Amino acid sequence: MLAVEPAKVARVHASSGTKGRLTMVGYTLADLDDWAELCARGLRAAGVQPGMRVHNAYGYGLFTGGLGFHAAIERIPATVIPASGGNVARQLQLLEDLQPEVLCCTPSFALTLADARERSGRTKPMGLRIGMFGAEPWSESMREQIERRLGLLAIDNYGLSEVGGPGVACECVEARSGLHIWEDFFLPEIIDPQSGEVLPPGSEGELVLTTLQKEAVPLVRYRTGDITALGTSGCACGRIFVRMRRVQGRRDDMLIIRGVNFYPSELETVVLRFTEVLPFYEVIVDRPKHLDEVTVRVECRAEYLENADRGAELSRRIQAAIAECGGLRVEVALLGVGQLARSEGKAVRVIDRRKKT
Repeated sequence: MLAVEPAKVARVHASSGTKGRLTMVGYTLADLDDWAELCARGLRAAGVQPGMRVHNAYGYGLFTGGLGFHAAIERIPATVIPASGGNVARQLQLLEDLQPEVLCCTPSFALTLADARERSGRTKPMGLRIGMFGAEPWSESMREQIERRLGLLAIDNYGLSEVGGPGVACECVEARSGLHIWEDFFLPEIIDPQSGEVLPPGSEGELVLTTLQKEAVPLVRYRTGDITALGTSGCACGRIFVRMRRVQGRRDDMLIIRGVNFYPSELETVVLRFTEVLPFYEVIVDRPKHLDEVTVRVECRAEYLENADRGAELSRRIQAAIAECGGLRVEVALLGVGQLARSEGKAVRVIDRRKKT
C-alpha cells in the first residue's frame, strides 16, 4: 500500500483491531508533521491555550491516539502528561496532583474515571476544563453525563488510522454543532452505503474521504464506514470548513433485529436519559431458536435491586422508551454497580451471539 520507498517511512501505526486484523499505515516525516498540525488545530478549536497542562490518556503504541495527540500538545505548545491508557487509580492520582486543564481519552474511559472517582470517595478537585474525546461513537446523553460528573466541557474529535489518525475533524468550543473537517487536507463526500451514489449536502450516509497531501499512504475516495452527514452553513466560530454531524455509528455496527435496523448509539441515547441507571450498559443479541432476542444489561442504583416492584417498573419504562424510539422489543436486565466491565480504551457495547451464516 506504500506510495513511497519503504526507507522513507518514519513510523508505522495501525487501526485498533476492533473488527479483527490490524490495518497497518505508514507515515513519512512530512506526514507526521502534518498530522501534528492537524491535531493541534483541533486542540486550538477546543480552546486549548499555550501553557495549559494536558492529560493524555489515549493509548500509546500502534494505536494512533496517544502519539498523535502527544505531538499536537507539544506543538500548541502546552504541557503534555503522557499517562496513556489503563491504571485508573494512577490516572486519578495524576489528575489530582498535576491539576491539568485538559483531558484527552475515549468517552467511555472518561466515564470509567468518573465512576472510579465517585466509588472511591475522592473529593479533591481536579481542575479539568476541557475534554477531547473520540475514537468511538458517543451520544449527547453520554456527553451530558461526562460534563456533569467531571466538570468539564466535552469536545468531539474525529479521525481514523487509515486516513491519518485523530485530526481529521473536530468540534469548536464556540458552537459544538458539528465537527469541522480540515478541507485543505481531506476531501469529504457522503454516499449511499448501498448504491455508492454521492448524496447532496445534509443527507445522511457513509463518509468518504480523499487525502490531499498524504505521502506514504494516500487514499482516494476511501469508504470510512462511518454514518454521518455534511453541512455547509456558517459557524459561530468563523471557520468556513464544512462540518460533519457527530458520527451515529459505523455501517458494519448497524444491527438488524427482526427486520428493524438500529445503531447501538441510538439505544445509548435512550438508556442514559434515565437518572436511575449508570452510564454502563451491554447489549446481548442472541438467536436461541428462530427469532432474534435482545437483552440490554444496565447497572442501576441499589434500591432498584433491593425492591423487586421498583426494579420491574424501571425495567418496563426503559423497555417502553427503547420500543418508542426505535420500534425494537428488548428485555432489560438490571445489574448492581460494578458488575459490567469498565473500559480502558474503546468500549465493547454489543455482543452478537447469533450464528453467522
